[in-house]
Amino acid sequence: MDLSPAKWIWFPSQRTLANTFVLFRREIILDEPPKEAKGWIVADSRYRLTVNGERVQWGPAPSDPRHLEVDPIDLIKYLKPGKNIIGAEVLFYGHGEGTWPFGKPGLLVNLDIDGQKLVSDKDWHCQVDRAHRPGQHRRWFLRALQEEFDARLHPNGWDTPDFKPGPEWIVAMELETPANRSAFAGGYYDYANEIWMSHPETSTLSPRTTALMHEVWIEPGILEAGELEWHRDPNDWFDFRTPGSYGEWAPVDLTFGVGEGLNGSAHVYSLPKASKGRGRTITFVWPKEVVGWPHVWIEAPAGTIVELITHESLAPGQHWLDSHLFAWSRFICDGRAQLLEPFDYESFKYLQVHIHGTDEPVSLINPLARVRRNAWPHEAQAKTGDPKLQKLLDAAIQTLDNSAQDVSVDGMGRERQQYSGDASHQLHAVRSVYGAEAVSKRFLKTFGTGQTLDGVWFDSWPAYDRTARVWQREVGASDWGPLVDHSIGFCFDHFHHWMQTGDIEPARANWPRIMKFVSYLRGLMTQDPKGLMPVEGLGIPAVWIDHLAFEKAAQKRLAFNLYAGAMLREALYPLAQHLKVGEDAEGINDMGNALIATCRRQYWDEDRHIFVNNRGTGKPPRLDDRSLATAILYDLCPDHRTEAALKALVETPNNLGLSYPANAVWRYWALAKAGRIDVVLKVFREKWATMYSVEHNG
Repeated sequence: MDLSPAKWIWFPSQRTLANTFVLFRREIILDEPPKEAKGWIVADSRYRLTVNGERVQWGPAPSDPRHLEVDPIDLIKYLKPGKNIIGAEVLFYGHGEGTWPFGKPGLLVNLDIDGQKLVSDKDWHCQVDRAHRPGQHRRWFLRALQEEFDARLHPNGWDTPDFKPGPEWIVAMELETPANRSAFAGGYYDYANEIWMSHPETSTLSPRTTALMHEVWIEPGILEAGELEWHRDPNDWFDFRTPGSYGEWAPVDLTFGVGEGLNGSAHVYSLPKASKGRGRTITFVWPKEVVGWPHVWIEAPAGTIVELITHESLAPGQHWLDSHLFAWSRFICDGRAQLLEPFDYESFKYLQVHIHGTDEPVSLINPLARVRRNAWPHEAQAKTGDPKLQKLLDAAIQTLDNSAQDVSVDGMGRERQQYSGDASHQLHAVRSVYGAEAVSKRFLKTFGTGQTLDGVWFDSWPAYDRTARVWQREVGASDWGPLVDHSIGFCFDHFHHWMQTGDIEPARANWPRIMKFVSYLRGLMTQDPKGLMPVEGLGIPAVWIDHLAFEKAAQKRLAFNLYAGAMLREALYPLAQHLKVGEDAEGINDMGNALIATCRRQYWDEDRHIFVNNRGTGKPPRLDDRSLATAILYDLCPDHRTEAALKALVETPNNLGLSYPANAVWRYWALAKAGRIDVVLKVFREKWATMYSVEHNG
């Protein structure tokens, strides 16, 4: 799409520090209430859109920075006769993270108000928000924003009609980037990484492919309040995790009441004066883990420091929550009633408010969670008479609600990254339970653009992780590279999407990339006289295949080649036939059959009627659940002789000689296909349903 005559705009500058926040405002005057006010907005990296100080939406959904998706906007219920202010608070990550591998800063808006265009251009004014210090360090490897907000430096009311901008507000700079390309395709100088797009003409903008996330309010319960003894400056703990920084936690009395809030009555939690040298904590708990923004007002003296600490679960006897990947946001109060709400969303069930920098009494007002929810076509329902299984199913549905949003991720509270091999399994439920074809289709689109020159996909995309691993692996600083077996999984993802929705278009769109990957596999096959692909010595790419389940990498070769053979013959071959690419189809089928035949010759034990992954080594036979499950799922055993493989999978994983069944899902799928769902349900009841996080944290 082309958003002309809009211009990409940014704060006038020659470089932008990481974690810079820029405030943009545009004044418009309306003679009467508009009948229509619709348009589009996109920013690199994230925006929060307001009209007259009222929040409209947050975005955009993570996508490849070279191929951004543009969010729709509808401002009809926010605009009024007279003076109106459209505000956009834009964060440029700068640091790569789990939802953003790279990019360049910018804001692009195209709005139609009753036939009149309002676009981003030099009529917008902007200011750096110094309340967020530009150049702030990242939270951790895969979270860019460690938010610190000093309300004393924030231009309060900046996006409201009564605000009077001073000289610090300057005319926005129009960027040279065309309005049909992403900000990354432009010439703005990336001082930190010195990167640019080799072929900017291939960059695209396209309409958002899934509905905007819903935002709903959910109230928490109060868990406890207390004081934490600090032996050192709390910054030593938050910045460095210095041992001995704090001591005992002790409970304190908390006064609860109902008072006046900004919009009527409000729940008020009041803490008494603090003991000297102690921080105060109030911990809230929600009925279930949520994804969104903790939201609470505070009344405290100027200079009071508050950390909002989020956590997904709580261990027995745990009172201090800052124990997991530095999941906190800091606010410094300006003496007025102040809203504490992070800019970026979190995944949490527990929220701890840690207050220090003052000994005076403080009050927290109306703690809530602003929860992100997908606009599912159907709500998931799973009912069983077994209480343990019901608890497990409820937890699984809740996890899916949190992990499959505008991106389908592995670990919303940790890294928020899209994976194929790790996270695309959940798309089976997204399609079949929720009927959410668009979510599945968006995954195939956004993940598909993250392909290397070799033809292997970055198995986490759009994310910083594997781009960083490339140089790390090159110099021996990491074992992780783009995972070839996850690229095989991504090809299967297209097949499953087609089978479960009837939609062939994602496969058609990605077919050139798929064939590039097939060519890569063909090249691997030529490295071995027998025609099997290696699992070691691949250079930058690597083979994962449940790495904890094998004593050494060489034992993965059977599972890897069976998996690739099944993908070629059982997934890509029928896709190619349906797409009517006959030459591709025959070559793909021949490759798949060749791999499967070679696996049978080299690893099939004719006496035991089973695949042995160390056959021919002279050592005691070793089995692995991944190879056996793949053989059952795709009928790869000679003459359909699956009895021995099924018997091995019915037994406990230790009887297979496994140190750890990393991806038990393959075993479960195979058992279910072979009619042994009883074994799967037994494991669900005895293992997964009794996990502490399911029993106590939902």
